[in-house]
Amino acid sequence: MNSNNCCPFRNEYIPRVLPPLLVLEFVFGLLGNGLALWAFCFSLKSWKSSRIFLFNLAVADLLLIICLPFLTDNYVRKWDWNFGDIPCRLMLFMLAMNRQGSIIFLTVVAVDRYFRVVHPHHALNKLSNRAATIISLFLWGVTIALTGHLLKNALMKDTDNSRRCSSFTICPVFGWHEAMFLLEFFLPLGIILFCSTSIIWSLRRRQLDRQAKIKRAIRFLLVVTVVFVICFLPSVAVRIRIFWLLYFQGTQSCSPYKSLDLAFFITLSFTYMNSMLDPLVYYFSSPSFPNFFSKLIPCHLRKKSVGESNNHRSTIREPTGDLCLTSSSGENTITQRNLPHTLMPDSAVTWDATNITPTSP
Repeated sequence: MNSNNCCPFRNEYIPRVLPPLLVLEFVFGLLGNGLALWAFCFSLKSWKSSRIFLFNLAVADLLLIICLPFLTDNYVRKWDWNFGDIPCRLMLFMLAMNRQGSIIFLTVVAVDRYFRVVHPHHALNKLSNRAATIISLFLWGVTIALTGHLLKNALMKDTDNSRRCSSFTICPVFGWHEAMFLLEFFLPLGIILFCSTSIIWSLRRRQLDRQAKIKRAIRFLLVVTVVFVICFLPSVAVRIRIFWLLYFQGTQSCSPYKSLDLAFFITLSFTYMNSMLDPLVYYFSSPSFPNFFSKLIPCHLRKKSVGESNNHRSTIREPTGDLCLTSSSGENTITQRNLPHTLMPDSAVTWDATNITPTSP
């Protein structure tokens, strides 16, 4: 492709705006996903099919997060890549593959939760660990196949006395990479919206949405959907606007694209924020993760807060498995509400209306 037909920019605002944002995403994303993988490998005692999907989601997020320092250096230098062509291809491939992998496994988690709640007797709810592992490997293979073209083609271009390393350009060509960028948003978004609305409708039809814990679970489903839209929709919308202008105006004049180019790369950085926020999915979707994180907090930091919560407690606490909460004076043992475990991707229990009956305090 002739680079003269494209509109490359070296916007002076990019090194001011994007590096601080990427650094925050790297620090919190590395911490959150690193702790999640530690919990998966060394703390959680049993493996289930849904937990295998969550583990692969954490792997995809972590692999994306570790690429951000190189992308940050690229932005700081105003698109002057100093590591060579092969590292450029590897970085762009890792970013695209793991962004797509993260979306795929988040969608799989939503589908798994949908079948457990809406179709509790479906055969997929009895998926074995071996089958879940095979499915995960297949999905990784599909992801690599869809993004492998980034390893084949030379992506480092010499423009304006700099070596630009980017898989997104403003050129009058709508290629495979651009098509995948749009498809990996709209198709999973449709699936996630369908699964979430079906779960909420199923719960409301059974008149279970009035219980406090069910309401929190429904709010969590909505938060997952909203976060997905906020992280990915802005960049997709800007990219569609760029395609629209390219179709009707071409690249005879590059001036209309300057602000759009800046807006696209700013909103593209929001997509990496999804990998930073995914640890919240692990934390709220499985009771094992609150237990794990509670054990990371020293006992003396929790004694005061536990005592205060006991004075105002109106509902039964969830068990944390932490000895810091055990009283030597023989206080009442903390019991657990029988919250429908089907709302937890970590659970192999299928939907049963009797599971929602809370135990007596």
